[in-house]
This record gives sequence, structure tokens and C-alpha cells, in this order.
Amino acid sequence: MILRRDRAMTAVLIMLDVAFHAGRSGTVSAADIAERSELARRGIEPLLQALSRSGLLESIRGPRGGYRLGRPRRDISLVDIIEAVLNTDADANDGPQGALFQKVLAPCWDKFDQKLITQMSKTTLDDLVKQAESAGLKRPLAEPITFSI
Repeated sequence: MILRRDRAMTAVLIMLDVAFHAGRSGTVSAADIAERSELARRGIEPLLQALSRSGLLESIRGPRGGYRLGRPRRDISLVDIIEAVLNTDADANDGPQGALFQKVLAPCWDKFDQKLITQMSKTTLDDLVKQAESAGLKRPLAEPITFSI
């Protein structure tokens, strides 16, 4: 169930942060992602790991390491991101029960979910980065190339 899943929304925010600030060539650290998102680093680590295991992110080790996109942002839909983190969500079935929920609310929610999944499969990280740019957010400038002889 996608509707109102904080874990899914946080994963999309993490991926958007990486796409916006690093893309496929640069990297961003987990600490920077956490700071910009105003989230606890230890809270986003499991999501970063799940996104890395799924191949949506690449984890780079070393002093200039961090995370970068595992695929071009135009090839990553919101559904890809959500499936990567919800498949590892142990509390996915923790919620309301009972006859009203099972016979009325759950089927209704499933219909909403299907419509949302259809729309989210058409929306890519590239679309969100373009929205961020249209909203006036500034992407970091690339470091200038310097040569030493």
C-alpha cells in the first residue's frame, strides 16, 4: 500500500536529493542528505542501504565517497523507488483490521493505490528535478577542472 507511507516518501526525497545534488557523476554523503532533509542520519541509513541493494543508488567508498544514482534519472520512476524500500518494510501489514476494514476500506484503498501506482510509474526523477529547478531551487555548481603540471 503506497498511500501515506512515510518510508516511501522519505526514499523518494533521498533519491531526489541525490539526483539534484550529485547526479550520475558526483556523490553526496549520507550526512549531507540528512542535513538537507532535516532527518536523522541513522534514520535514513536503512533506506540508503535498500536503495543501494536495488541498484538505484551506487555507494562509493573512500574520502570523497558517498552516493550517486545507479541509473540515469530519466530511467528511475517513483514506483521503482517505492518498491525498493517497501519490499523490505517489516511493518507493511501492521495496521487496522476488522470487518469494516477488510470488506470496505481495504478494497477502496487498493483502488486508490492502483491509480496512484499508474501515475507514479509515469513520473521519473528527471521530472522531479525539473520541477525543483522550475521552483527556483539552485543546483550546486560543478567543480572547475584544474590541471597541475
